[in-house]
Amino acid sequence: MSNLESRPDEQVCAAGDAAPGVQLLTARDVPLGGPRAMSVRRTIPQRVRSLVGAWCFCDHYGPDDVSRSAGMQVPPHPHTGLQTVSWLFEGEILHRDSVGSLQTVRPGELNLMTAGVGISHSEESPRAGRPPLLHGVQLWTALPASALGEAPHFEHHEDLPVHEADGARVQVFMGALAVAGRRLVSPARTYTPLVGAQVDLAPGARLEVEADPAFEHALLVDAGEVTFEGAAVPKDQLACTAPGRDRLVVEAGAGGPARAVLVGGVPFDEDIVMWWNFVGRTHEDVARARADWMAQVADAPDAGSGADGPDGPDGATAYTDGAAGRRFGRVDGYASGPLRAPALPDATLKPRTRPVTPPAPGVAEPPAMS
Repeated sequence: MSNLESRPDEQVCAAGDAAPGVQLLTARDVPLGGPRAMSVRRTIPQRVRSLVGAWCFCDHYGPDDVSRSAGMQVPPHPHTGLQTVSWLFEGEILHRDSVGSLQTVRPGELNLMTAGVGISHSEESPRAGRPPLLHGVQLWTALPASALGEAPHFEHHEDLPVHEADGARVQVFMGALAVAGRRLVSPARTYTPLVGAQVDLAPGARLEVEADPAFEHALLVDAGEVTFEGAAVPKDQLACTAPGRDRLVVEAGAGGPARAVLVGGVPFDEDIVMWWNFVGRTHEDVARARADWMAQVADAPDAGSGADGPDGPDGATAYTDGAAGRRFGRVDGYASGPLRAPALPDATLKPRTRPVTPPAPGVAEPPAMS
């Protein structure tokens, strides 16, 4: 998924919690694909917190009725320095990318794209036979410096580990999580220690998981009345905890079932500059990526709003000559041309000091990670 804001903020992103306990982050609405298209609720990045472990982006959308609209329409666009994680509760999304992938993702399945040095992709609601509702999350993880030169690649996973007991269901789609003495490990490739999992609870159910005390964690509530580590978490909000906990407790209210997404990881120890769809280490990294992308799409037709279907029969093949052999490659088959990058801000953002994340109250400082 792309960040389609026309004037995105440039940010130096850093992990950390301002105080012990549970920090609640409120989502902001962001239009995706133009004024008549769907919108998403974005909880990170924002000024008070930019990352949870390596997780640097969290969009939550739906349930949206896509039976009488174009649904999700995100034209070809570039990425650097990150992984995109597509996870659905309802519906279908068709993914195309510049390494030749063509893959539909459905609930309980994972689409994972690793950008490395550079990739481009599109996402869309299938044109025919799609389910009437679309509902899910789009997440990004920042790649460490050691993986920035990775060749771009794509993974699709359908067989993901699940634990079910006592009214609770946990499905791990990234990393690993221990539940009831059983370690659930996703087959997806990761580059830093982290976890991503869907949690479903029956009314009144309680789930306790074994946490890595070196991790910070966050819970995004999708539905129901939920408490996380004793704090009530409103729907659509992200509740964050600092490192130091060796267990986490999620509970559903008695009024109905609940659903949430749990993410976490070792605090990311590198400052990153994230702007539009690029993750780098400096302003210059981002400016170079933008220039490379704009050179590739200079002669391509405009993507339009991305919400109204095809802009022309040749839109998908009208990139600048030789785009397939350049940094971001070329996405074939999408109905319109690629997205243009917004203009860079006039000022260069200077790095700032990373905040220190304190441990939970009464918990010893976790050991340093090598």
